[in-house]
Amino acid sequence: NGRRRADGRLSWPVDTEMGNRMNAMGTAALASSIHLVCRPHTNNLVGDWRNVMSELPQRIHGWLPRLAEEGVVGADAIFACLGPALEIFSRYSRVEKASGEQVTLKEYLEQVWAAVSKEALAMIFSGADATGFEEDARLTAMWLWTLSTGSNGSNGKTMVRNAEIETEDEECTTKATPVVGYVLEYDAARKIAQGLGAHLDKLKSLVEVKGETARLLPVSERATYLFGKDAGQAPTKRKKKDAQLSLFEYMDQEELEGGSWQIEAISKIGHTVLDQLHQSMILFAAGRGEALKRFLVEEGIGREQRFWRLAQSFSALYPTKSDEKRWVDG
Repeated sequence: NGRRRADGRLSWPVDTEMGNRMNAMGTAALASSIHLVCRPHTNNLVGDWRNVMSELPQRIHGWLPRLAEEGVVGADAIFACLGPALEIFSRYSRVEKASGEQVTLKEYLEQVWAAVSKEALAMIFSGADATGFEEDARLTAMWLWTLSTGSNGSNGKTMVRNAEIETEDEECTTKATPVVGYVLEYDAARKIAQGLGAHLDKLKSLVEVKGETARLLPVSERATYLFGKDAGQAPTKRKKKDAQLSLFEYMDQEELEGGSWQIEAISKIGHTVLDQLHQSMILFAAGRGEALKRFLVEEGIGREQRFWRLAQSFSALYPTKSDEKRWVDG
């Protein structure tokens, strides 16, 4: 549904894209086309930068939750907010700072990304103050939320662990290389990070950039960074457990059976809440129940409320059938 503003402009997020088209399968492709209706200026009004900046967060706050309620989320919601945000800026022929310096559209769009990121984080963390989390947690949450979709039949979450996709034509058959992780176009990832005050080049233990794509590393690939070079690889098989076992009995049984991860204990506690949560998830996945209990109880990590708030948020953000979803719930 388009919304008509008082000044007559329109913003249209239109659900136009087929989810089963080839380039949308297993990727973070947009589900909607965002149509921006533009008209020539008919005035010579000069806007005050302070007034524009005071109105911007209010406009985003009015739009983003409404879009989410109507099933427009993730990347679609982010780009659908561009229209309402541009309405504020474009009602003037030029916008000036108090010094008389003209504000460029590029500078304004940077502020739009920041406002959208802040509002999305407030939604992700259920109104909690997202500034209490370090930049790696905020970026991960926004990244996963951006990749989410409301129409894939998995509680509104999509997994971007691309399967091998075969494409056939009359003359040849090609097979794409599998991509494991959560992938965004580099420019979109950069803008999201920029809006959060983060820099991708400083988060190489979390994000891998190759060409025009950026990949949020799955938790299993962070094991070496979090535990050292002897952490090994993620276990690939799990035995069926007795559903009547308590949580700690369950983990103790896993510990006896072991896994291919060679993790005896945590030699160093992660510097950030995200690192600590990922360490806990890997301990659970590796069957190191006793080490996990020591980490949460004796080391006091479990007394930090931010730890549990982040775990709860990620439980909702990780794709339903993903390893990360199972591990964070565990």
